[in-house]
Amino acid sequence: MTRRKKSHQSHGSANRPRLWGKHAVAAALDNPERKVLKAWATRETAAFMQFPSDLPLVYAEGPDMGRLVPNDAPHQGVVIEVEPLEDIWLGDILSQADEKAILLVLDQVTDPHNVGAILRSAAAFGAIGIVTQDRHSPSESGVLAKAASGALERMPWARVVNLARALEEIAEAGFWRIGLAGEATTDLKDALGPQRVALVLGAEGPGMRSNTREHCDALARLPISGAVESLNVSNAAAVALYAASVA
Repeated sequence: MTRRKKSHQSHGSANRPRLWGKHAVAAALDNPERKVLKAWATRETAAFMQFPSDLPLVYAEGPDMGRLVPNDAPHQGVVIEVEPLEDIWLGDILSQADEKAILLVLDQVTDPHNVGAILRSAAAFGAIGIVTQDRHSPSESGVLAKAASGALERMPWARVVNLARALEEIAEAGFWRIGLAGEATTDLKDALGPQRVALVLGAEGPGMRSNTREHCDALARLPISGAVESLNVSNAAAVALYAASVA
């Protein structure tokens, strides 16, 4: 894995990201694996948050809080500065998979809103984790954590150097790899079958890269109507996760 590059933004950095919003902050505080360095909160919000007694806490008014986050993000009166979570290895996720398991693989999905929403859906439908390529996925950030609504702290996320090699490792662990592609002729429900399934989604627009497609056991599509050309990748992930969870 590669080291995360430092950022010089005043709203936090890759090495010290700032998270905001009540759900994201509460989940971070509840996560024993998360190191929280500092907190800012309005007095009203602080009364409802379970801040550790030894955590540096600064009380601030709403307008001042807005300057701690980019573009007056919806901080809901609380911001924390944290250390990134420790790296999770794909092998550790695979070794803990039950007989029936769902894994999500993202091929160069870079938008933090989408990845955050996908983490939330993955947690909702019982996925065992998500896998991304380390150089082509967003780092931990307040935007991603807010979209994940706490799932960033609960959903195992493995960042790998080589996605094709990761898909080989996933297959060796007994997973049936299904790539979602709009031009596929098979509906997702017909491609499902094996109890262990890895759902592979590409970025909006270009979709999966050719090498990623070649490392899938099947290509499938979501049977959407002709009223829309395609779904947002986070919506597609949610639909695919639901289909796999009830199969």
